[in-house]
Amino acid sequence: MSPVKKLKTFKTKTGIPIFQIPIEAFPGLWTYAYLVLLGDYQVLIDTGSSFSSATEQLIGGIQEAGNHVNGRHFSISGLTHVMITHGHIDHFGGLPAIRERSDALVGIHELDRRNVTHFAERRILNLQKLSDYLIKAGVGILDRENLLQFYRYLKDMFETVEVDYSYEAIDMELGPFRILHAPGHSGGHVVIRLEDILFCGDHILSEITPHQVAEELSPWSGLNHYLNSLDAVERWSDGINLALCGHKQEITDLPARISAIKEMHMERLDRVLNFFGSPNTISALSKNLFGNTNGFNALLAIEEAGAHVEYLYQRGMLKVVNYEEGEKSGAQFVHLFQCS
Repeated sequence: MSPVKKLKTFKTKTGIPIFQIPIEAFPGLWTYAYLVLLGDYQVLIDTGSSFSSATEQLIGGIQEAGNHVNGRHFSISGLTHVMITHGHIDHFGGLPAIRERSDALVGIHELDRRNVTHFAERRILNLQKLSDYLIKAGVGILDRENLLQFYRYLKDMFETVEVDYSYEAIDMELGPFRILHAPGHSGGHVVIRLEDILFCGDHILSEITPHQVAEELSPWSGLNHYLNSLDAVERWSDGINLALCGHKQEITDLPARISAIKEMHMERLDRVLNFFGSPNTISALSKNLFGNTNGFNALLAIEEAGAHVEYLYQRGMLKVVNYEEGEKSGAQFVHLFQCS
């Protein structure tokens, strides 16, 4: 069992209180929801998942935070808005519990909206995309079936929730909150600014680099979008003194962290080019980059490796050397990549 994490409090430069609510979204994976209490805006940023005790931790965290508010008691029914940073289930999975207890208006970027409003549809369509991708990546049939089970496992984990507003519809502003579209980790990922504090979601993390998937799996994802978004966030975040992340610790030097993430990806791209001195597969590359991973980590490794291959392939630095097999068979085939 993972050690229990405790509620933390931060303040903006003018003293607006922000409560960081820890939630164990999945075994060993802790995420954060953030409660901001400011006049007419009683805002929850992200909700964790609905797995196991995650809902209990979310509700309990909001109640605990309410007890820390000076001069009044705050309860979950007082929420006015929920702002979702991106359409991954460890960040929006707690929405049904909020809907049951509050009339808060739910918002998300329009490119991730269907993840919440048409969850079953998205899961099934993404499952087919992923199946095709794993074939091209060179994953064997037994391993492929094991990896696909993780997507099937999600089917009972979320009830579709209606969204009340998209960030575009409110001109990327909600009262004192400013919103910037930062695609890459997901197509509709946003970062949210409140005075000198930035809520990063998973776009920038303090101890790990955010997971990447190829754009063929998820439009507006992909390493190209991600790196461009890092540049955009860096330009947009002048005066930020603290970045609060969806996972791990807060960031006190945002430019330095952005620079470190870019450097890591450049180094990984060099490794990918070196690996493809002779024809090989994305599956083999993932083992070269990340070792022999198991379970869900193996799926993450193959997706991450593929995002880097896609980036180089788009720029003509890699080629598929056995493309004629597709013409002969008329069916899906394993892609062998090599440096151009």
